[in-house]
Order: sequence, then C-alpha cells, then structure tokens
Amino acid sequence: MIDPLSHHLSDLPSSDTWAAKQMSERLDDILRPKGALARLDELAVFMAGWQGLSSPSVNKPKVLIFAGDHGVAQAGVSAYPSEITKSMYSAFESDSSTINALARVAGASVTAVDVGVGRPTDDIRAEPAMSPDRFEEAFQIGRTAVQHCDCDLLALGEMGIGNTTSSAAIAAALFGGDAATWVGRGTGVDEEGMKRKVAAVQTAVTRVGEASPYEILRQLGGTEIVALAGAIVEARKRRIPVVLDGFVVTAASAPLYSCNPKALDHCVVGHQSAETGHQQLLDNLNLQPILNMEFRLGEGSGAAAAIPLISMACAAATEVPTFSEFFEADT
Repeated sequence: MIDPLSHHLSDLPSSDTWAAKQMSERLDDILRPKGALARLDELAVFMAGWQGLSSPSVNKPKVLIFAGDHGVAQAGVSAYPSEITKSMYSAFESDSSTINALARVAGASVTAVDVGVGRPTDDIRAEPAMSPDRFEEAFQIGRTAVQHCDCDLLALGEMGIGNTTSSAAIAAALFGGDAATWVGRGTGVDEEGMKRKVAAVQTAVTRVGEASPYEILRQLGGTEIVALAGAIVEARKRRIPVVLDGFVVTAASAPLYSCNPKALDHCVVGHQSAETGHQQLLDNLNLQPILNMEFRLGEGSGAAAAIPLISMACAAATEVPTFSEFFEADT
C-alpha cells in the first residue's frame, strides 16, 4: 500500500518548458554580455517556467509562516521556553516581528498559521511525534493555507521552539551521519544544551531506525514542519514558485525529495543559514542557496531577503531590450 506522502507526490505538474525556453533565448540576446548576471538569469528562467510566462514578474509575493510546539523542547534543547512560540505567533499576527519588517521592504504580505501552538507534539525521544491522523491534519492545513494564497511567489517560514532538534533528527534519519554533525545551536543554546540536543537527536533517530520518508516525517517532525511539507506539495500542484527558508524549512522539504527527487523542482532556497546542518542538507538535496548572510532566525527571514533578488532577476530579463530590439529601435 502506498504511504500518504508518496500518494501526494505521485502526479506532479512540470515546469512550462516553452516559457522557460523563450526566456532562455531572450537572455542569449539581451543587451549585456551573455551570462553577465549568472544566477539572476537562472532565476529568471526558473520563474518563467513555473509561472508559465515568457515575461515573468513578482507582483504578489507572500510569506507564509507555520507555527507549532514540540514535545522534545522539554529536554532542554532550546535557549528559550516553549511559551515563546505563542509570543512570536502573536508578533506575526500584530505585524510586529522581524519577518513583518523584512516582508514590508520586499513588498510581500505575511500570513501566520497556527498548526500546533500550545498543543505540542509528543516527545520524539520516546514516541512518534504525532499519530497518522494528526499528521494528515497538519499536512492538510499546509495545503489549505496555500489554496487561500493569491500570490505569484511563495516564501515559506516557521516558528516552533525545539524545531531545529526535530529538523536535525529528520536529516540524520534520512541521510545518515552522527547526530552531532546535524545539530547546531538553534536559538543560541549553550554547551550543556548542545549536549542535550545531540543526545535527544541520537535517541530519536535510534528509536525510529530505518523507515520510510513518511514515517520519518511523522515520527520526528513537528506539526509546523508537516504543514510546510503540505504547503510545498500544494504549491507544486498550482505551479507556484517557492522560496524555501533555512534549516527547518529545508528539512521539511527533505522527505519529499526522498520520495521523489523531482518534488522540489519548483523550489529555490533563499539562503544558507548559520545552522550547522543546513549546508550538508542542501548538498544532499542538490540545492544551491541564493544568499549566505549567516542568519539563524527562521520565520522565513532568509526567504524574504531573497524576494527582491528574484524580482530583480525578472526585471533584468524582461525590462532590458535584446540587442535586436535595441538596434531596431535605434534605426
């Protein structure tokens, strides 16, 4: 019997190859040295393909943040108590957080979604984070949130005390390696906290053993992490280009990639975070970050920071004439 995650990934739409080809051909003749904007040109082709437009643009970017609490936080793996999740969710709602400020500059709206604030998952050291029913509920919350988005570019973020612990466990379970190689300081945990965090990840991964990507996500993830996975899938169904944020959002995408290596073709990564395991995770997913600013905030901050660059990529590809257009106009 096919598992729920594989079922959602069994029939995925592809990029519009005609639109991408049109953009690529335009860039070959554009009024600057070929390839001079390098990664920006690649982003323009990416946007053309997923928007299905030979002249892509970023007019309605959206930052979508999912929030939830983690049972493993009781192991002392974070520098902050679980109550901070609720406080930060309130800050998102009142337009008071860092991501709200960044999004305003990027011209993006922000929506925060409560997936499990004050309703923590079970402690992954001892038992599965959630039941199959709760997994499905969280996954569908993510999908529904995207269904309600009116956007042409979707940036994903998260909030949940303890979620870098869950993310490290997901990465270690999927790709192997010692727990310590995946565990970083998250919100700034001290040395003793790091020891507890490594031990928690190792215990959780050992408990799960070899398992399917679905089981790894269900047993080690958080509700907000599962919702992120659902949002990524729904965006793909709707051909919405996605900007992934840091370690946690990338970890949410990893089980999708493990099920289907083409599952993230509609995604780019906004930045490489300062979290220890993020670069290693990106390498395993064959993803290249747009920025490296050493952020360690989460909230979608690195994804939001990349929005203006993606917008610039579209403008530099569509608002600059080709050599042919320029010289025709000049005669």
